[in-house]
Amino acid sequence: MSAQQENESDHRTAGRTAGRAAAVGGWARRWLRRLTASLGAGGMVSAGVVLLVVLAALLPGLLAPGDPTAVAPAQAYQPPGPGAVFGTDASGRDVYTRVVHGAGQSLGVGAAATAIGLGLGLLLGFGAALGPRWLDGALSRVIEVLFALPSLVLALLLVSVLGAGVGPSVLAVGLATAPGYARILRARARSVVHSPYVTAARLEGVSAPMAFVRHVLPNTLWPLIAVGTLGIGQAIVWVSALSYLGLGALPPSPEWGAMLNAGRLHITSSWWLTVAPGLAITAAAAALTMLGRRLSAVAPA
Repeated sequence: MSAQQENESDHRTAGRTAGRAAAVGGWARRWLRRLTASLGAGGMVSAGVVLLVVLAALLPGLLAPGDPTAVAPAQAYQPPGPGAVFGTDASGRDVYTRVVHGAGQSLGVGAAATAIGLGLGLLLGFGAALGPRWLDGALSRVIEVLFALPSLVLALLLVSVLGAGVGPSVLAVGLATAPGYARILRARARSVVHSPYVTAARLEGVSAPMAFVRHVLPNTLWPLIAVGTLGIGQAIVWVSALSYLGLGALPPSPEWGAMLNAGRLHITSSWWLTVAPGLAITAAAAALTMLGRRLSAVAPA
């Protein structure tokens, strides 16, 4: 090949690369504009709250440089004021510092429980939607029976079997939420599999695995991601509820449910011990719920 031909080949390759980059950039800009328009003012505020919680989880020292476990008995039960924004607890620990540092544990266990539920839901949902008829019937019956039970009651049942602790509570909440994800995924996957564009692709000779990767997977995972965002907020509430009941994280852990458990005996005299972590749970769960609902509007139909 001559030098001129090599240069022409290089120019064509560079042109194709630039064209792909421009196409991807245009798609990203259109998707970002659609996302911003779909989120609206409420969605943007929710996204801001979620980003703040994530920042507190990843870099708690940036928002609260103090030690969440440092005790100062002489400063116990101080009400909210200039020296302690959210007051202090029975051991003189700063409640604001503990709430900020507890974001990592609360968000982490909520995300872990949701990941377990989504992972199991993917296996059950895709197995029921794409498997043979007998497998669909068997898995569908199992999913419907588990879905009929209230998720929190199912989580309590699983914790009673697995034992108390952070790990068992995360696993219990994840297993309890899996039937809901599986049910959503099965219905969505079956709809996509029988859609005209998948049928057309199969008639054109596209193999079943390739059709799954190109069409079924992208059009089922995005709605599940939107639902998973909702699920993280729900999982935070349920794991906190288990900790409040003494079945999850225990004091002196700064996990929000454990803080509620520690402050419940002083709710009439030191209300800030329960109000501060309770507000954190409410704000995080509400923001994730609203963000998940807005994201579901962006999902492909």
